[in-house]
Amino acid sequence: MSVRASRPIRVLIVDDQALIRAGFGMILEAQEDIVVTGEAEDGDAACRMCAQSAPDVVLMDVHMPKGVDGITATRRITAEHPGVRVVVISTFDLDEHVMEALYAGASGFVSKEIPPEELVRAVRIAHEGESVVAPRLLTRLIENFVRSPPPRHRPRLTGVTDREQDVLVLIARGHSNAEISAALKVTRSTVKNHVTSLFAKTGVRDRAQAVILAYEAGLVKPGDQAPRAAGS
Repeated sequence: MSVRASRPIRVLIVDDQALIRAGFGMILEAQEDIVVTGEAEDGDAACRMCAQSAPDVVLMDVHMPKGVDGITATRRITAEHPGVRVVVISTFDLDEHVMEALYAGASGFVSKEIPPEELVRAVRIAHEGESVVAPRLLTRLIENFVRSPPPRHRPRLTGVTDREQDVLVLIARGHSNAEISAALKVTRSTVKNHVTSLFAKTGVRDRAQAVILAYEAGLVKPGDQAPRAAGS
């Protein structure tokens, strides 16, 4: 993955444990293309620091018992600073609070036990505007906690073409662009164009949001399986 060279990726670390903040900070500051702009111990401080330091990526603890929690802070930050990507920090992979944070606008999540190289990679992925979670883990998470609304309350996919809807369903079932390309027998660049158009029409920020939309729209239900793409 290419790293933008115009300026370092600016990261804000939010966690109520000083040791976690310090450890993540040391790992990230060792990278030439990343700079830690600040640390916050609760969501309210995180929101203030976002306004002051304009980070590109926020690493947000989802469990902060004092002050503004991580979910509320994520919702505020993504609403007030659309260009900021929030990556949730969680102790558990399948955590209903992570699901709530994704609904609030988070672009993915990482574990507090994440290896250093994976933490760095997650920050870079978020900065590029992609979802920071393995596709099939995201699918498992949503299948565990998403609740599809009744038909009359489901979101409308206004302007979405049939092919874009096919792409959305495959994204929701955990397929990568390469797998979608093989399944639909189109080029990867065509898939990328469909994904870009789909996101623009629906207003979703990344693949995590797209998966949630597919479930809420009733296109995919828990337990649905798509045929594996050829060669995958």
